[in-house]
Amino acid sequence: MNQMRSRLSDLVRQSQARMSAAAGAATDEGDLVELAGFGSDPGSVRMLAYLPEGLPHGAPLVVALHGCTQTAAGYATGSGWTALAEAGGFAVLLPEQRQANNANRCFNWFEPGDSTRGQGEVASIHSAIQHMVATRGIDPKRVFVTGLSAGGAMAANLLATYPEDFAAGAIIAGLPYGAASSMPEAFEAMASGRPRSAADWAALVRAASPHRGPWPRVSIWQGDADTTVRPVNGEQLARQWAALHGTTGAPVESGSGAHRAQAWRDAKGQVVLEHHIIAGMAHGVPLDTSGIGQAGPYFLQAGIGSTAAIAEFFGLPVEQPVRQPQGQARPAKGHTVIDQEGNRAEEPKAEEDFTLGGIKLGSIDPSGVIRKALTTAGLMKG
Repeated sequence: MNQMRSRLSDLVRQSQARMSAAAGAATDEGDLVELAGFGSDPGSVRMLAYLPEGLPHGAPLVVALHGCTQTAAGYATGSGWTALAEAGGFAVLLPEQRQANNANRCFNWFEPGDSTRGQGEVASIHSAIQHMVATRGIDPKRVFVTGLSAGGAMAANLLATYPEDFAAGAIIAGLPYGAASSMPEAFEAMASGRPRSAADWAALVRAASPHRGPWPRVSIWQGDADTTVRPVNGEQLARQWAALHGTTGAPVESGSGAHRAQAWRDAKGQVVLEHHIIAGMAHGVPLDTSGIGQAGPYFLQAGIGSTAAIAEFFGLPVEQPVRQPQGQARPAKGHTVIDQEGNRAEEPKAEEDFTLGGIKLGSIDPSGVIRKALTTAGLMKG
């Protein structure tokens, strides 16, 4: 047990030593509005929103959830959601994790107290959605959720715990609902996916709320070179939601090489589930050079713009932004960056940055160090 605590303490110290560098990726909050008094907030989550000028009554809403070490404003700029909202005339809700909840701003997707309907962080986000529907005239039938990494896992939690809130969702490098209920299980899930049968995955979602359908449509995005959240998690997500939607038969496959996609349709022929695999992409949001989004750590030039593609999947207008939100994101390291003049520049590779409960996964091997420590302590099977 002492050995385990020593190793975990070392990881915490390494994480804290690099916190200031990660904070440099944050951007100016610019035009974001902080929501005060939005309702019940058991998870103590900060809520920011982007409301384009002249937002019409009955506009759609996208809930966008950042990853670890990120901020709401940084995620808005890097992903391009606020720029797309400005051009397309919809609102964006940007929950932001507080360091008091998680030292490295990870949403606590693996904690039962934050991933159970009516409790913690999922309940806070639900309250903010209801507040915006009531005070901003949002169309309750056109609310969507998306997120990266820990934010992607929290998006999956929201789709499971409050499915009636959402028409559709998109999960980028995330994990299935119910993949973990503790920190050790979370590390295990990130490394192995903790495979279950499709029926068992679906049962976890059905047990998360009284809702019995119809279920939100889901888009899954995953890099096949992601060593932080392994690609098997995307496969398990697809199994979970295919079973919920009751799809039968093999999915329709499209693309080849750098971008492959699978699509499942319901009995009416509507695509209810899709799974995108980006060849050679590590942990992050896939971007292209269309001007939607800005390259930076975990916003990766991959030859396909996931934000625009997700917006199309949601049924939102996809217009070329006339301006970017305020703030600058640092160039993506380890990936080719194309600047506004079309010039290419290769940056040195950055360390991966994914944390849980203040413990950082980065240049160290979490599935080795953590697993060995927990196995030695008798807290995980060898």
